[in-house]
Amino acid sequence: MTLNPAIILVQPQLGENIGKTARAMLNFGLTDLRMVSPRDGWPNPSAGPAASGADTVLDQAKVYATVAEAVADCHRVFAATVRDRDMPKPVATPQAAAQIVAEHDASDMNCGFLFGREASGLSNEDVSHADIVLTVPVNPSFGSLNLAQAVILIAYELFNITSTAEPVVPAVREGSASKGESEGLHQHLVDELISRGYFRSEGREATQQRTLRNLILNAGFSSQEVQTLRGVIKSLSRPKC
Repeated sequence: MTLNPAIILVQPQLGENIGKTARAMLNFGLTDLRMVSPRDGWPNPSAGPAASGADTVLDQAKVYATVAEAVADCHRVFAATVRDRDMPKPVATPQAAAQIVAEHDASDMNCGFLFGREASGLSNEDVSHADIVLTVPVNPSFGSLNLAQAVILIAYELFNITSTAEPVVPAVREGSASKGESEGLHQHLVDELISRGYFRSEGREATQQRTLRNLILNAGFSSQEVQTLRGVIKSLSRPKC
């Protein structure tokens, strides 16, 4: 079994860090590198030398305008962050995350890992697209990891779990909605709420929209349930005859 979840860098700043991340990925067999709006554009001439031969990862790298687009085909997304968030999301270590990825892989479902900007990490908006917070147990008095270090920790655990003798038994719900389907439901709901003046509190709309996204993701809807709910929203939005 080979695990190859998406490694998603949100607004990476330095080409050298992108290259080092590609090297860390290929060390453990990962090749699906995605970037959201890299600061200096793409391709970046500084990435190749830093990759030290991991050119195949850089050559296949995909660039997206938003986090939502980057995770659209994923069924489970992890956000790598050490900060406390005012969001009701479960927390997993790299080892636990690798087990979850293996379970999804056994059910042919995609997973992705979000890694934030070198200077400021992931924003609350970025984290709202994830299901699980990925936190590495480190020295509490010095918990700073660079981008490639953070990636290599999860890459190692993903590689390590594939060498176990016993097969992974799927423990995920069949037919789970992808991130694209869940985001479509979220946007459909938000659009209808906007048209009816729901977001009235000045300065709170973004927070309220993130809360709605978290409600949808935490529910773990199936694809069929998402379609049913969108049908309900559409029906409720029709004018009465």
